[in-house]
Amino acid sequence: MQELESETEEEFGLAKLQIAVLGAGSWGTALAMVLAENHHQVRLWTHTEAQAEKINESHQNEKYLPGIELPENLIAYSNIEEAVTSAEMIVFAVPAKATREVAEKVNLVTKKPSVIVHVSKGIEPDTHLRISEILEDTLSEAMTDLVVLSGPSHAEEVVKRHPTTVTAASKNIEAAKQVQDAFMNQHFRVYTNNDVIGVEVGGALKNIIALAAGITDGLGYGDNAKAALITRGLAEIARLGTKMGANPLTFSGLTGVGDLIVTCTSVHSRNWRAGNMLGKGHKLDEVLDSMGMVVEGVRTTKAAYQLADKYQVSMPITKALYHVLFENVHPKEAVDQLMARVKTHEMEDLVNILEDQDEKTGG
Repeated sequence: MQELESETEEEFGLAKLQIAVLGAGSWGTALAMVLAENHHQVRLWTHTEAQAEKINESHQNEKYLPGIELPENLIAYSNIEEAVTSAEMIVFAVPAKATREVAEKVNLVTKKPSVIVHVSKGIEPDTHLRISEILEDTLSEAMTDLVVLSGPSHAEEVVKRHPTTVTAASKNIEAAKQVQDAFMNQHFRVYTNNDVIGVEVGGALKNIIALAAGITDGLGYGDNAKAALITRGLAEIARLGTKMGANPLTFSGLTGVGDLIVTCTSVHSRNWRAGNMLGKGHKLDEVLDSMGMVVEGVRTTKAAYQLADKYQVSMPITKALYHVLFENVHPKEAVDQLMARVKTHEMEDLVNILEDQDEKTGG
């Protein structure tokens, strides 16, 4: 039996590591559980002492994943220095808006070279920085071997060991492979990619389209409207992403169309649920108060709206949603304006993207 276990560990690359997961929400806890089940020593950091004590006493995260038993080798901490000390890998699983603050804390307590992984999906408004850029801007140079882990994945399904596939992206493909080895098992499959921009843009902007999809469902518009929204939403994401330097092929993969589909169609999606409430007539403040968790798409909509202007990219869905969220335009009015836009050719987006790629490559 011991020999068989060793072979299994070797197959999935499961050398034991000391890993700190920062953020004890549903996604951070689910990923910490995957790592612990892969035999790593996992420290799950939360900013509240009471939550850490409760997790350690009950071996459950009752607030975010009730009823799920956590492995014994997953230990919660409320002291960030204790959590990251000696960590060979640090996973940032805090909301996008908290990334800079938490990274500054990490930078104060350790300079030890580590592989840094982030799993958040968002773009910082006003600075327009992606999460990896925030981390590179904040962490010491010794800790910027950075990997993005992203894809169509709900925490509620990961902890039940339902089949899940994600992508580890890094400029340093060896670092991406190290993260692939740490996370991958028979339930959680990890691919590698070197297109950090595309993976981050796809993961962030799909939340905007998911909010809009929730709105159309809340308005009662049905499957035709949602299918159109997802398709045209993907075109918007690819338009902006390629202008920012992404590989257009990335948007046809897990972190593009894959993540977009799951976030726009699942009741697990916070962004879809928030949009659904908006479509049913609830005000934004009321929706955010009732969610109990961060709705990343709201903040990202503002950033993408600014980026569309910066890069002179047409993003009508993003623009319409911005008006709903920040200018009190009624959702039905925004949809009506989208439908009344000037007619165009469906393949125009693809032609423009290909032309941009030709200009970059000299083709």
